Amino acid sequence: MTNTPPTLSFSGYELDPRCLQVLQSMKISTPSPVQAQAIPVALTGRDLVTTAQTGTGKTIAFSLPSLTRLAHGPSGPNRMLVLAPTRELCVQVESVIQAFCRPLKLHSVAIYGGVGMNGQLEKLKRGCDIVVATPGRLLDHLSRGTVKFNNLEILVFDEADRMLDMGFLPDIRKIVKKLPQKRQTLMFSATFAPTLDRLARDMMQNPERIDVGFTSKPVDTVRQLVVPVREDEKPRVLLRLLEEENIDSALIFLRTIRRTERVGRALKGSRHKTAVIHGDLPQQQRQRALEGFRSGKYQILVATDVAARGLDINDISHVINYDIPENADDYVHRIGRTARAEREGDAITFVTPSDHAALGAIEKALGYNIERRIYEGAPKILSLFKSPELTTQAVMPKRRRGRSLLRRR
Repeated sequence: MTNTPPTLSFSGYELDPRCLQVLQSMKISTPSPVQAQAIPVALTGRDLVTTAQTGTGKTIAFSLPSLTRLAHGPSGPNRMLVLAPTRELCVQVESVIQAFCRPLKLHSVAIYGGVGMNGQLEKLKRGCDIVVATPGRLLDHLSRGTVKFNNLEILVFDEADRMLDMGFLPDIRKIVKKLPQKRQTLMFSATFAPTLDRLARDMMQNPERIDVGFTSKPVDTVRQLVVPVREDEKPRVLLRLLEEENIDSALIFLRTIRRTERVGRALKGSRHKTAVIHGDLPQQQRQRALEGFRSGKYQILVATDVAARGLDINDISHVINYDIPENADDYVHRIGRTARAEREGDAITFVTPSDHAALGAIEKALGYNIERRIYEGAPKILSLFKSPELTTQAVMPKRRRGRSLLRRR
C-alpha cells in the first residue's frame, strides 16, 4: 500500500504539457490527495486499486496519466476502456476525458443504453482511442462485433463497488474475457468490499493499493441532521423545510420510482423549480434534468439512487434523504453529493419509527449518533446504536415568523 507524499502542483508529475494547459483552463492547480497518490503510480503502467470518497477527483486521477501514456504510445483504435455503472457517470467521465483529448488529438466515445446505437456506431467506425461504457450496452456491441479491443492497453473500473452492487459482475466477467490479458488495469472505488478484493485478484497483476481518507465516513464539511417524522407527515415537513431553510440547491433521494414521481409532482405543484430523474425515464429526459439542475434552471432534483454516483456538481447546498438509505454505504454516497471540493453542505435525513434499525446501522458505521432536530409533535426515534456522547435532542417550537423548523440553538 502506497503513501506517496502529496505534490503541490501537477507540473511535478511527468504529465503531457498539453494536459497541464487544460487543467489551467479549468482553474485546477493543486492535486487532490487521491490525484497526488494515484497519478505517479498509474504513469508507471502498474495495476492500481484506489479507494477514496466520492467527490475527491478520481476521474482526473486516472484520466491524466492514462491519456499521457496513450498520447506517447502507438496509435490504434480502442486502446483504453473505462467501465462505469450508470449512464450519467458514463457521460460525465467521457466529457472530462474529451476535454483532455482535444489537444492530444485523441478521440473518445460514450457507450450507454437508453438511446439508439447508430450514433455510437458511427463514432466507433471512425475510430476512438478511448471508450467509456456501461457494461450492458458494451456487451451489446461486443456481441454484434461492432467493437473490438485487440489494441487495448488500459482498462479502468470507475465506481467499481457500485457496479457490483448493481449486479454487473457477470457482465464484467464476460467483458474481461474478451480483452487482452496484457494490459494495465486501474480500479477506483468508494469502498473496498470482499467481493471487490476477489475481483481485483482475478483481473489484476500484483496491484498497488491506495487508500485515501476514511472511505466509510462522510467528509467533515457535511453537516448531518436527522429529522424524526411520521410517514404521512413527510410531505408537509419537506415543504416547510424548503420554505424556511436557506436552500440554494437540493438533491432529494427516494427509494422507488413511484415515490420519486409523486414527490416531484407535489413540489412542482407548490411552484418549486423541480426536475425528476430515475431509471425509467428516457436518457434524453434524464440528461435534460441533470443539465437543468446543473445550470440552475431547477433548484431541486428529486431522484432515486441512480443519481447517487456520477452527478458532478460542486455547489449542491443540501442533500435530503426523504427515504433513509438501506445501508451505511448508500448513506455516505448520497450525502457525498454535497460539500464537494472542500465546500460546506447540509445532509438532512427523514427517519420514521420503522426506520430505527436502518438508522442504527448507519450510526454504528459512522461511529456516532447524528444530531436530531425535532418539530412539535414529532415521533420519538430510537437508534440501535448509542455513542458514548449521545447527541442531545432539541425540541423545536411551533412555527414562528422568521424562525426555521431546523434552526440550531
